[in-house]
Amino acid sequence: METVDYIQRDINSIWHPYTQMKDLEKFPPVLIEKAIGAKLFASDGKFYYDTISSWWCNIHGHCHPGVMGAIREQTEKLDHVIFAGFTHAPAIELAEELLKIAPRNLKKVFFSDNGSTAVEVAMKMSFQYWKNIGLPEKENFLSLDSAYHGDTIGAMSVSGNSIFNNIFKPLLFGSFKAKTPYCYRCPFSKKYGECSFECLKDAENIIKLHFRKIAAVILEPMVLCAGGMIVYPKEYLKGIEELCRKYDIHLIADEVATGFARTGKMFAVNHAEVNPDFMCLSKGITSGSLSLGATLTTPKIFNAFYDDYEKMKTFYHGHTHTANPIACSSAVKSIKLFSEENTLKKIERINRKMSVFLSNVKKMISIVGDTREIGLIGAIELVKNRNTKEHFLFEERIGFKIYNMGLEKNILLRPLGNVIYFFLPACLEDDELDYIFSASYDILSAIEIRNK
Repeated sequence: METVDYIQRDINSIWHPYTQMKDLEKFPPVLIEKAIGAKLFASDGKFYYDTISSWWCNIHGHCHPGVMGAIREQTEKLDHVIFAGFTHAPAIELAEELLKIAPRNLKKVFFSDNGSTAVEVAMKMSFQYWKNIGLPEKENFLSLDSAYHGDTIGAMSVSGNSIFNNIFKPLLFGSFKAKTPYCYRCPFSKKYGECSFECLKDAENIIKLHFRKIAAVILEPMVLCAGGMIVYPKEYLKGIEELCRKYDIHLIADEVATGFARTGKMFAVNHAEVNPDFMCLSKGITSGSLSLGATLTTPKIFNAFYDDYEKMKTFYHGHTHTANPIACSSAVKSIKLFSEENTLKKIERINRKMSVFLSNVKKMISIVGDTREIGLIGAIELVKNRNTKEHFLFEERIGFKIYNMGLEKNILLRPLGNVIYFFLPACLEDDELDYIFSASYDILSAIEIRNK
């Protein structure tokens, strides 16, 4: 079948995520036939560097032989089985592997099937915990006003107001929102290093007033990803943990995007030696090969549900593909690859090269207002005017222009509005990084010229 035929069949029958389908009339989807390492190979013979890890999930490279081998081996044994009243070796092994690398206070694993559901599980567990121990008034949540935690109703409710969820406001439940520690655009007009962490004080003021009603604080540790790749100080993260301990509130660490070494440490909470009450995982857990989610929690929380059946303390939540054996097998192998391939050392090398590149674009390109980086994550925030930090307008679609220019140069860039970002796989070699950064520099230079 010709490429054009497949693409037309796609347009005839498929509704793509986060996509204005009318755009496909001029910019049809790219038909990918295979992927190896950091490269996506299209049906027309072109390839693209996957600089965003196909929505932040691919860590070791596409079709890693170890992960693919684990999947093939498992398909010959067990495809799927109900996970209520039954269990299987891949789930048991994965739970053990996760608990080996997780913060030491986390001892129980509840499986789901994606990032949004991992978040929903943590929220529902926290909510029910307080009911189970006799504090039913603690049923609200505190999150950040630029946060993104997923697309299900609960996850959207604790996300900040944005293009992702504004239309669904009538469906959402209320939650407390604290100011985001966004140093480049500080809501308190302070400069990092010269501030007194007014953002943390803002969260503290909300907690002081409402702690009797708050079940949990939820946040992405160290980086607000879909919120604009906002990297914030580890002191803020530690401060939130201390407030949660002081006021008897759960801390939910949403590590769906930041987990599995994206920030240079196995989990982002490790940067501040934080021990959350819940940790939500997905995306990189299988290195992007299959969908899987997990929510880790403490014995204290688990024990609040552990009682005689008639006491009605059971956690009534589950998913059809909870702990799918094939997905669990891929995740076990993916975790083992971190030690087998010394992945954290690879990330240090990639981060060094990315830091140099980001420093150069900030110095040389006038539309670059801010750069941010941590581990495999890098961000470039574009502005019309450096002095005023004026945004490019929504209608200008600066990100869409850069996306199309990236495809012309064999790079998959999918910006978040005015923020161009990298979510790199750890398999990239130096020559590949040199090309990616050189081509990205050229794209930004061309955009700068167009906007003078």
